[in-house]
Amino acid sequence: MSSLSFKSGAAVALAATAVLGLAACSDPGAAAAGGTSAAPSSSSGVKQFNLSPQQDRVKVTADAAAAALVPEAIKKDGKLTVAVSPFAAPLAVYATDNKTPVGNEVDLAVALAESLGLEADIVPTAWADWPLGVDSGKYEAVLSNVTVTEERKLKFDFASYREDKLGFYAKADSSVTKVESAPDVAGKRVIVGSGTNQEAILLRWDEENKKNGLKPVEFQYYDDDSASQLAVQSGRADLTFGPNATAAYKAASDAKTKLVGLVDGGWPLKASIAVTTKKDNGFAAAAQAGVNHLIQDGSYAKILDRWGLSEEAVAKSELNPAGLPKS
Repeated sequence: MSSLSFKSGAAVALAATAVLGLAACSDPGAAAAGGTSAAPSSSSGVKQFNLSPQQDRVKVTADAAAAALVPEAIKKDGKLTVAVSPFAAPLAVYATDNKTPVGNEVDLAVALAESLGLEADIVPTAWADWPLGVDSGKYEAVLSNVTVTEERKLKFDFASYREDKLGFYAKADSSVTKVESAPDVAGKRVIVGSGTNQEAILLRWDEENKKNGLKPVEFQYYDDDSASQLAVQSGRADLTFGPNATAAYKAASDAKTKLVGLVDGGWPLKASIAVTTKKDNGFAAAAQAGVNHLIQDGSYAKILDRWGLSEEAVAKSELNPAGLPKS
């Protein structure tokens, strides 16, 4: 099936007050022809993303083997009810009509449903509300930048579909070209979100540098993204460090910043973003098979490229992969 239904998110939008700076493992709004691309890039290097309600999505075919794994309780109405949090481009955001969810998570949700012979019923959801919604059966799946953790695995099952990555970004004409490890941030002025996973990583790198006699990091904190971007563009800060997805979107949209380094969201451990389902209801295995079908037929790569997230692609979906340990 190729159609898509969604429920109005007007009330949900009012609940999206926690949309500032994405910690790894959490809220995607907390602070960041054949549909093969969102739109062509301009001559200035700026990519034009399609944020209209009319989405020319990547064409997907159903996979009979994957569809056979869908539990009868889910397939009986022909729909897959998927929660997304449309508050952070390019993952999910409201289109220009202010009511239609669009973005990478929406495209993947639609494609996953189609690979399983179902119709996607997209439900805009405040990020904090998805656990109760899944537990109660209101949502059959969540595609909302949910990172797999060992604690979450006690209540939910997962099928991975993206790597959890944090990105270092610098001004487009910055002399900084590479950030791979702790010495690369020594003496740098770095903007990071307070209380986030990325701050914890940067603090550990800074301690390592100071023990080795290197210059300390100058930590900078801002209450909003506009102030953060102004600090980078004016030269008051050297780098921003945060969720790669939202930073990559900004860099592609205005060409004012550049990616200089990627770090695993659970550094030094790898972290996975996954389709989230109710524990032991059987759907996670179908989701895994559906995602792997999308990977194998090439549509998965096209969807990620469409939203500038190719750097976060997985080679295959894993069922309940190793999760980040409880902190």
